[in-house]
Amino acid sequence: MATDGGSSVTAPVLQTTRRCPYAPPDEHTRLRDTASGISQVTLPSGQVAWALGRLEHIRAMLTDPRFSSDRQHPNFPRFTREQPAFGLMRPSMIQLDPPEHGPARKAVIGEFTVRRMAGLRPRVQQIVDEHIDAMLAGPRPADLVRALALPVPSLVICEQLGVPYRDHDFFQSHSSALLSRNVTADERQQAVKELRDYLKELIAEKAADPADDLLGRQLAQGNDPEDVLSLAFLLLIAGHETTANMISLGVVTLLERPDELVALREDPARTLPAIEELLRVYTIAEFANSRVAVEDVEMGGVTIRAGDPVLALSNAANHDPSAFDEADEIKLDRGARNHVAFGFGIHQCLGQNLARMELQIVFDTLFRRIPTLRLAAPADRLPYKNDAFIYGIHEVPVTWEDPA
Repeated sequence: MATDGGSSVTAPVLQTTRRCPYAPPDEHTRLRDTASGISQVTLPSGQVAWALGRLEHIRAMLTDPRFSSDRQHPNFPRFTREQPAFGLMRPSMIQLDPPEHGPARKAVIGEFTVRRMAGLRPRVQQIVDEHIDAMLAGPRPADLVRALALPVPSLVICEQLGVPYRDHDFFQSHSSALLSRNVTADERQQAVKELRDYLKELIAEKAADPADDLLGRQLAQGNDPEDVLSLAFLLLIAGHETTANMISLGVVTLLERPDELVALREDPARTLPAIEELLRVYTIAEFANSRVAVEDVEMGGVTIRAGDPVLALSNAANHDPSAFDEADEIKLDRGARNHVAFGFGIHQCLGQNLARMELQIVFDTLFRRIPTLRLAAPADRLPYKNDAFIYGIHEVPVTWEDPA
């Protein structure tokens, strides 16, 4: 039971599975469209949390210091009954509130500026070309996830951080375990420990033998190795899982819209607006903007008490009809950037410039070089990741015709 406005009510169990890849769960839109847009739900952990479904409420929360990002707060929204294994590492910047958050973000933000990304562009293009070459030389159908979507962002973030790409099977399997809803608490904790130990040893090697990469530069600036470890853990996982899933989902969406794909291929200026729309439509990290209240807050006629967990239904918010015209339609030329797929406020995604650039290069290059590319299985029968905290597709079989 939960209380809302002084009366006892039963908070419905939160729906976590999408009926359609392109839309939030039906229950999320129903919660968004209530009179206040704010309701209480029961999470899979049994915890009762406030659920925000409107874009204006989520953006307001993400800029309000009365809501905390502290994942170690005992009332932070959780999806599993087991408590996470805190204490293995120091909190990373996404877990910090001001005043600690500012210096942590400032220490690394220079690595992700537009100028820095422009410098990386030729290498990203080379990586994309090499993986398309390899896919074309291999058998058909090919799995786009294994051939392109996963290795490209993995190799890019490895080179940026200074993590050996030869170890990609190790960290990809461990990050998959961390993001799965189907592993046990012990399995998740073991994955954290092993990945932490791997990165800790790598950072110790860089401390002894300085390298000109992101982690090496963090150490050279005098940052504590334990803080660099937390940063490495965050960036390695976030830097490849999210972009890999957006590449897979984006390719499927574009292949299912051949007329729009032709227009995009003929005019690359359409690619970036299309990417914004794909980010909005899919909102793959749909619960990542959640918080816990640290003071009483009045919002939408509802009192959220200090200590209350607050779940951001970001996918519902990114389909909010009060914020986006024909919000449930995919309009590749919409170009709206007021979505919260990358968050909002001080915790807005640090790597969003890198993600946009990788998506742009992959889409432009893939469809230009393989104009006959098509799905080798119906889109509605692909194995979508309803079992993961980051939405995506496990496998995307594609094929193509030989050049005339």
